[in-house]
Amino acid sequence: MSELTLTKTRLFEGVWEGVLTYEGVGNYQPQIEVMHLQRPVPDVEVVEKPDDGLWVVRVPVPAAAIADGVQTFVIRDARSGEVLDSFALLSGDVLSYDIRSEISLLREELDLLKRAFRRHCLETM
Repeated sequence: MSELTLTKTRLFEGVWEGVLTYEGVGNYQPQIEVMHLQRPVPDVEVVEKPDDGLWVVRVPVPAAAIADGVQTFVIRDARSGEVLDSFALLSGDVLSYDIRSEISLLREELDLLKRAFRRHCLETM
């Protein structure tokens, strides 16, 4: 089991943020790398918070990585190669087949039917 734990805190204004903790002993300095399409993502920040015993990890999502389909980013320990976390961006036509989109469409259709049924009931009274 890994001594490193990465927990997502948010994705805000194009920057994925998380908190990295170390369960081992000694003065450890993490080496984090983020990969997208088997290429390293530039400008990844790992900022130490020694008072809290953790690091803040900031991964800027490159504009070039925003495209149709599913774009997956893998965050890993550069020393061991172990995957600590990952996140994905979904956009474009791929979403038209997503179950959440289907549910949203069904809700809209149901609302339309409810309005039509209520109107019909009022008109027949």
